[in-house]
Amino acid sequence: MKVRPGVFCDTSFFIRLLDKNDPLHNNAKGYFKYLSETGFQLMISTIAIAEYCVRGEINELPLKNLQIVPFNLDHALRTAEFARIIFRNKGKLDLNERKIIPNDTKLFAQADRDKSVEYYLSSDSESLKIYNLLKNETNPKFTFIDLAIPFHTQFGVLDL
Repeated sequence: MKVRPGVFCDTSFFIRLLDKNDPLHNNAKGYFKYLSETGFQLMISTIAIAEYCVRGEINELPLKNLQIVPFNLDHALRTAEFARIIFRNKGKLDLNERKIIPNDTKLFAQADRDKSVEYYLSSDSESLKIYNLLKNETNPKFTFIDLAIPFHTQFGVLDL
């Protein structure tokens, strides 16, 4: 099987994947199965691991199926660029009383700087608003995938 592009998975994806009672669990499970079986590289940031472990345990994460991406200096510099754009335009964002989360910007920067990443998978609609702002102001090289859209619709395939 040829290796396909990377999919950067955020914390919200893993929360839904691992909670069978979550309304988006089946979508998360579908993405996980489809992406794993078709050769996509599933990636997780050390930042997302830290976020997940606030309420969960590291042994719950499917780490054997994931490439772990540590946060580095190149990511930090891109984060600063993204953060400047976001804070300059925060009045344009309707974040439903949510504060701008620095970790979102860090995760976007990691996804943007990794040459293999083509997609960013998340169920965080507030994060999508930040992505859309960045997309209007700069050119992140990844596409945001909203977990609310089933994998077969996103990728134009039949169910597995």
